[in-house]
Amino acid sequence: MTKYEAMFIVKPDLEEDAYEAVSTKFKELIETTGGEVTNVNLMGRRKLAYEVKKFREGFYVLLNYTAKPAVTAELERNFKISDEIIRYLIVKEED
Repeated sequence: MTKYEAMFIVKPDLEEDAYEAVSTKFKELIETTGGEVTNVNLMGRRKLAYEVKKFREGFYVLLNYTAKPAVTAELERNFKISDEIIRYLIVKEED
């Protein structure tokens, strides 16, 4: 299994408890498809460097997990179709 790091930015206009629900949704997606989440870091609301989808700030979430590449592909597919996510990045951690 490979180690990955996924950072995503959630829309800032959601309720406070919705941010935790969104991160839990993606954490459960990783776990149900065969991965293991090692760390979830809700980094909070931060200003963006430039405007993204008409937003100037967003709520940052960092997920560290180990999984097979198929799990990462499914996670990326869900990021793309999710309305709450304005940006995401998944990188493979080096050993």
